[in-house]
Amino acid sequence: MYKISTRGQYALLIMEDLAMDDGCKCIPLKILSHRHNLSVKYLEQILIQLGKAGLVTGSRGISGGYRLTKKPQEYTIGEILRAMEGELAPLSTYENNTFFSEGSRFFWNDFKSTINDYVDSVHLNDLAEKNQAFVGYDYCI
Repeated sequence: MYKISTRGQYALLIMEDLAMDDGCKCIPLKILSHRHNLSVKYLEQILIQLGKAGLVTGSRGISGGYRLTKKPQEYTIGEILRAMEGELAPLSTYENNTFFSEGSRFFWNDFKSTINDYVDSVHLNDLAEKNQAFVGYDYCI
């Protein structure tokens, strides 16, 4: 069965973070790294891949950092995950595999469609808004 990698999960988490202020503000790499307890090097690799996909842009200098290239409501979760994972499919080789019956092939195609339809129906701003609802609930004892 297909699983979303930690890179894909962190990419989504970082994109949520960038979307929190409507995606307009540049957030420095070190701040993102600290917020999510990720090494700068690992996070940079994720952001480079997101940048190559045209999802984020980076700028250097005192007020530099990373920001979204478009408004949070214009991103789907599917678009973000595909930038990191490639095609989202429950199995990698079922379409050309003679092992599967026609019934199984229909099942896996429908399953793949359901997954893709769902991740394409949820937008980045949906996740950011849910996160905003919980801001202030973090506390330490």
